[in-house]
Amino acid sequence: MASHRKLRAAAVVCAVVVVTGPAPVAAWAAAGGPAAAQAGAAAPAPSPDPFAGLSADEIGERAVDATRSATSLRMTGRVVSEGQPLDIDFAVDDHDQCTGLIRIQGGTAELRRVDHITYMKGDEAFWRASMSSQGLPEPQITVTIELIKGRWLKIAPGQEGSEDLSGVCDLKGLLADLDKDEDDSTGLVRGPDGTVGKTPVATLVKHRAGGETTTVSVSQRGKPYILKMVKAGGDEPGTMVLSDYDKPVKVKVPPADETVDLSKLDSGIPA
Repeated sequence: MASHRKLRAAAVVCAVVVVTGPAPVAAWAAAGGPAAAQAGAAAPAPSPDPFAGLSADEIGERAVDATRSATSLRMTGRVVSEGQPLDIDFAVDDHDQCTGLIRIQGGTAELRRVDHITYMKGDEAFWRASMSSQGLPEPQITVTIELIKGRWLKIAPGQEGSEDLSGVCDLKGLLADLDKDEDDSTGLVRGPDGTVGKTPVATLVKHRAGGETTTVSVSQRGKPYILKMVKAGGDEPGTMVLSDYDKPVKVKVPPADETVDLSKLDSGIPA
């Protein structure tokens, strides 16, 4: 019986990792970035063009360097992970703090990480989809949902799944693979300039076999941060917007009486 309770606690966390899949920025980076849908309404490039005389690959290098130097950013958008649309809205900083939302399969969960502790609060649809993906029997799913309904699941360092979930809030890790594959970071073509919001951008386009196209929009104002990534075609299409660079990420610790410690799921008793 104890082993079944332990499996339930582990699955609650691991299921989230499986359902959400790799961190979107890192996953797209390994695939060559994001891609070519609309970079925004056409707009004249600022004068003078900050990238005048640079090749598309050289602009890409500057964008990667600038983005990696960020102390914080916000990611919003939709990607496809494991065949499922995944909506995210996260603010993350270089102190492994983050706060945001995940939406998948009709369910929503909020995630916060501060002081190396991760807190998750999902609705019933989210937890049911997450645990079902791990093959938990329906009776265990129902009991577990009752234990954590309306409460924050507290996951401390060293607990099952903690390391995987912490990767979602690891800014440097998310950006580490932006140019890992040399084949993906070369052979870029500069497309028409555009705008993301009100910021003028240069667009970098990468075409691949099979009709997959990826496009990165790079700010032409201030630091050459990546502001938008769009991927069209292939198995994992989607759009990701990066904003709020270098702005403080404020994470509020949930009240103790609204949390349940992951370890308590082993014994079947709420905190």
